[in-house]
Amino acid sequence: MRETRPAPAADRKEGRNPLAMEYLHTMVRVADLKAALDFYCDKLGLVEVRRMDHEKGRFTLVFLAAPGDLERAKRDQAPLLELTYNWDPESYTGGRNFGHLAYRVDDIYATCQRLLDAGVTINRPPRDGHMAFVRSPDGISIELLQSGAPLPPKEPWASMENTGSW
Repeated sequence: MRETRPAPAADRKEGRNPLAMEYLHTMVRVADLKAALDFYCDKLGLVEVRRMDHEKGRFTLVFLAAPGDLERAKRDQAPLLELTYNWDPESYTGGRNFGHLAYRVDDIYATCQRLLDAGVTINRPPRDGHMAFVRSPDGISIELLQSGAPLPPKEPWASMENTGSW
């Protein structure tokens, strides 16, 4: 882990730290806002915090938070997932090169079962009781991580093969 350098003396005297940083949000573009909200909110369980329609720019921004971050997100406007929907059709490719979003969950098996029951493909099943991957309708890879220690291996997950790329 890299060490953070101390702030320069002039900034310390004025109470500023130019190295201070706070995570705000990750933005992903979505081709179909309704499908994206169905996935992120109805299936994955995120909560809409705010929405802004920009008529002049012809786009909508929807900010989502994980339930465990909801109060902080409402108060600080962070940490958030920003969905950007451009009203004029565009083609988005290469979701894999974006990397991924990651969420910690209380029970990885129950979360994956809920997603599977909702029609979401589990691209990388939680064979290890610790990690799984799914994809949004726009191809964004979502990593799900078990909170705390991995759960003991459990079927059908332990023998389930990967599906597609994650």
